[in-house]
Amino acid sequence: MESIKRTRIADILHNWQSIGIGNTVNLKGWVRTKRGNKNVAFIALNDGSIIHSIQIVVELAGFDEGSMKLITTGSCISVNGTLVESPGQGQAVEIQAKEIEVYGTADPETYPLQKKGHTLEFLREIAHLRPRTNTFGAVLRMRHAMAYAIHKYFNDNGFYYLHTPIITGSDAEGAGAMFRVTTLDAKNPPLTGTGEVDYSLDFFGKATNLTVSGQLEGELGALALSNIYTFGPTFRAENSNTPRHLAEFWMIEPEMAFYDINDNMDLAEDFLKYLVRYALEHCMDDLEFLNKMYDNELIDRLKFVVENDFQRLTYTEAIDILKASGQKFEFPVDWGTDLQSEHERYLVEKHFQRPVILTDYPSHIKAFYMKQNDDGKTVRAMDVLFPRIGEIIGGSQREEVLEKLIQRCREMHIPEKDIWWYLDTRRFGTAPHAGFGLGFERMMLFVTGMANIRDVIPFPRTPQNAEF
Repeated sequence: MESIKRTRIADILHNWQSIGIGNTVNLKGWVRTKRGNKNVAFIALNDGSIIHSIQIVVELAGFDEGSMKLITTGSCISVNGTLVESPGQGQAVEIQAKEIEVYGTADPETYPLQKKGHTLEFLREIAHLRPRTNTFGAVLRMRHAMAYAIHKYFNDNGFYYLHTPIITGSDAEGAGAMFRVTTLDAKNPPLTGTGEVDYSLDFFGKATNLTVSGQLEGELGALALSNIYTFGPTFRAENSNTPRHLAEFWMIEPEMAFYDINDNMDLAEDFLKYLVRYALEHCMDDLEFLNKMYDNELIDRLKFVVENDFQRLTYTEAIDILKASGQKFEFPVDWGTDLQSEHERYLVEKHFQRPVILTDYPSHIKAFYMKQNDDGKTVRAMDVLFPRIGEIIGGSQREEVLEKLIQRCREMHIPEKDIWWYLDTRRFGTAPHAGFGLGFERMMLFVTGMANIRDVIPFPRTPQNAEF
């Protein structure tokens, strides 16, 4: 087969005029379908660069019959052919095949992705192959686009990307449920005199875990570089099988010196609108597919976020609205209780009909590091609430006063010896600062319209599931 430099299918479909009708091109990809008659075969070829496949027209008289039989759904081929205008509906161009090389075959009896409908539950069982479907090709291309947009946004706004540790000796959220990291013999670990595992003999000389957040270390960076962000994997060992929870997920956590709660809200709103706008501008082929297949309100909902100012109000005001709503909620509404998804969605979807930012939560339901208000009851927390998702961002102005921070640590039984380095930032040149966390997979749920968080990450990690 003649050696010709490969052209991506996306480049052909988007730039076929500049490539030129009548020119020879090389395509490589996986066969989605093959149909035809004794004279001609029509192959739909996809290489993952775009949601659309391109049609390869094969005049069978010029090809070996045995080789053509190897070309079935799922097989991988290389095609040299002529770019021609398509007489058929729904495509501007197609390829008139001159040469075909079969790289890999796929037995129709055993290849699980035949041309028929597959449930998302079934596709999770074959997560090693599901990227070849239209749905997961779209999701993964959009995941890349959103990751790129995140880095671009922060870079263009003067932030520095800080790599915070995945292995940590602290529990940033104080929430427990962390994965232990150890090299000790699981069957026969060394014990202390009191019968507990002696982690002083472990690799790091202390008990360590996979991180649940890069925030605390992010603050260290912000109190030197002013504006930083983290973007990395985080882990939570909750035995939860809801469509909203993963054991391994990705977090984006900016931290900004000299920001107060209002600056924090301004950044969060601008950041989210930028990401949604980026998806609308750069991912429309995939969005139109997902809008058609899974959620016919998806594109309208994305535009709704971009076009509306976010409503800002306090937790106390939100409680009053919920109590006066006359709605029957599954979870009762009282001042001092954490809001549930049903409460958050009511505020966004029914009452205000726009994204909402809630502030000034009761201190006892929030983390130790949040800035205390003068009322002695609330902290300068903020949660951004989105339609269908509920909370998509959580953040706060951080407590910069050492004495107040130590007091909160003691109230919440957080040992000062475990976070002495964090407290040092308040001892030496403390400064007002703020930050927030955006769960990447929650953002992906919103921009793709998918209903289950397992379907917006390539290889989901959930209880009893660590395949692939």
